[in-house]
Amino acid sequence: METRSNHVLVGAVVLILLAVLALFTVWIARLGGADERDYDIFFKQSVDGLAKGSAVTFSGVPAGQVKNITLWKPDPQFVRVRIAVNEDIPILQGTTATIQGSFTGTSTVSLDGARKGAAPIVCPEANPLSECPAGVPVIPTRTGGLGAILNSAPQLLERLSTLTERLTGLLTDKNQASIAGILDNTNRLTDALADRGPEIAATLAQTRVAIQQAGVASEQIGQLAATTNGLIAEDIKPAMANLNGAILSAKKSADSLNGAVEDARPGLKAFSKQTIPEVGQLVHDLRTMSAALSSVAEKVDRNGAGSLIGQQKLPDYKPSK
Repeated sequence: METRSNHVLVGAVVLILLAVLALFTVWIARLGGADERDYDIFFKQSVDGLAKGSAVTFSGVPAGQVKNITLWKPDPQFVRVRIAVNEDIPILQGTTATIQGSFTGTSTVSLDGARKGAAPIVCPEANPLSECPAGVPVIPTRTGGLGAILNSAPQLLERLSTLTERLTGLLTDKNQASIAGILDNTNRLTDALADRGPEIAATLAQTRVAIQQAGVASEQIGQLAATTNGLIAEDIKPAMANLNGAILSAKKSADSLNGAVEDARPGLKAFSKQTIPEVGQLVHDLRTMSAALSSVAEKVDRNGAGSLIGQQKLPDYKPSK
């Protein structure tokens, strides 16, 4: 009976110690959780090498760990990584997250970019789901480091493959022969230019002299233009003034002539209506008198002056026997 009582006592003490240990563990866990803040990171790139418990660093300083990695159901092209960061780590506006890979296969989440005086990244009170879709603040991502190189490696390899194919198509036997011919022609041209070096130098010297002469000629043309401008100012301008005076005088004369024509217009009308018909009648009478005088002159020429006095006597008639 006494032995059984000892076993019960020992079992009760063990159970009490286990309960105290469990309570102490829960208290430690809660105490550690109170010193951490949760953040979400939405990666659009591969998260190879990340796993639950992976380290989180801030500018190289250990800052927390990865708590969960899941696909974002509203948009499966994003991977949601939930991290727990120590409370004393300044997660401020401007902080970005990247995946730092390594050749060993393990990756870490690297945070950096916090600015002094910036506000912390928190969920807004009004409409918090607009910036915190999973209920915790979101840290924006930035592609960089070895992860960016590894992510771009497939595209780089594809471009290298395409470039290699194009170079292979370009460097065919025919194209190589053409390139060799071009190089030979270039060598011959170079040799010819080297042989013509003195002539080219002389031509350049002559060109330099021609340029100098052209400069002198341009200066002379400028001086001639200045002289021409002076001549125009001194000689042509007075002549133009005289010409303008003559034009004004001619205008005045034309105005006077127009006035005279206006004054003589009534007389011209009377002359055309009265005098011209009388002159026409006079001309008609003169024509008639001229015709009569011509007839008299013909008679005088044929019959003498007696024809003007009387008629010519007929010869006596003598009957035939």
